Amino acid sequence: MADASIDTLRSHFQARLAAAATERDLKAIDDEFLSRKSGSVTALMQTLKSLPAEERRAFGAAVNALKSEIEGALSERKATLEASRPPAGAVDVTLPGREHAAGRIHPLMRVREQVEDIFSRMGYEILEGPEVEDDYHNFEALNMPAEHPARDMQDTLYLKTAVRAADGGRPATLLRTHTSGMQIRYMETHQPPIRLIAPGRVYRRDGLDLTHSPMFTQVEGLVVGEGVTLADLKGTLVGFARELFGADRGTRFRPSFFPYTEPSGELDISCAVCGGTGRAPKGLVPPKPGSEAAGEGGCGMCKQTGWIEVLGSGMVHPAVFEAVGYDSERYTGFAFGVASNGLR
Repeated sequence: MADASIDTLRSHFQARLAAAATERDLKAIDDEFLSRKSGSVTALMQTLKSLPAEERRAFGAAVNALKSEIEGALSERKATLEASRPPAGAVDVTLPGREHAAGRIHPLMRVREQVEDIFSRMGYEILEGPEVEDDYHNFEALNMPAEHPARDMQDTLYLKTAVRAADGGRPATLLRTHTSGMQIRYMETHQPPIRLIAPGRVYRRDGLDLTHSPMFTQVEGLVVGEGVTLADLKGTLVGFARELFGADRGTRFRPSFFPYTEPSGELDISCAVCGGTGRAPKGLVPPKPGSEAAGEGGCGMCKQTGWIEVLGSGMVHPAVFEAVGYDSERYTGFAFGVASNGLR
């Protein structure tokens, strides 16, 4: 009878151990069978006093053997579980992958890609350049020496001011105000013919509002060769504007001033809101009384002019060619710059 109870307890333990899958399960089995107060083996040992004296020795030895068997089996299973446990910080490669939310291309980046695609099809090379520039490439080589009034047109974020040559001659460094410096850097190491655009972020000390930003994107273009004319500039920019903004958009050139081009001009496109009429379309809120277009339903997008400025351009100034060692009598070229603050 005593041996039967030991065999029954052993079978029950083996069934419970076979179903154990975690260390928590093993702890529960340990408490169930080996606990000093309520364990099944402990309870079995307490039945010794009810047995005849001649059976106690053999029964006690059998219970102790069962206890050792259970302890050994639990230790072995615990060691197996510990060996199969992944190391801390390990990646479970069996887990399903996490779904990532689909991103969207930023509108400004989308426009930049469209501009790059248009000029790539025209045969232009696309350049990237440093955003931290020196004073020479950003200003002086572009016909803007230190005392030039055109520097006042660009509020510059300087990183280090210049030091006189007698004191070591450290040039001023700054966050570039335009990507035009790439024109100089490229021409310093390449000979004509040249056809390139240089897109990138530029920085100016501007307040943040609807039409200004301390950081915006500019795309600078340069063409240099023999026999390049103003007609080439006009044809290129009209083709670009109609490709980017639509074939139905009107274009016009206005005289302007830039120190690195001569002659210089700005390109306007017809307003898409009013169709170039300068009058607000039906359904739009009319201007406030007392405004310039009061009573006339003027268009607020183009300020009643019918035109929106897009970019500046011009024929490369001979002084720029001289800065890079080009023969200004042999070569001509044009440059243009379109910026995100010009498109907004």
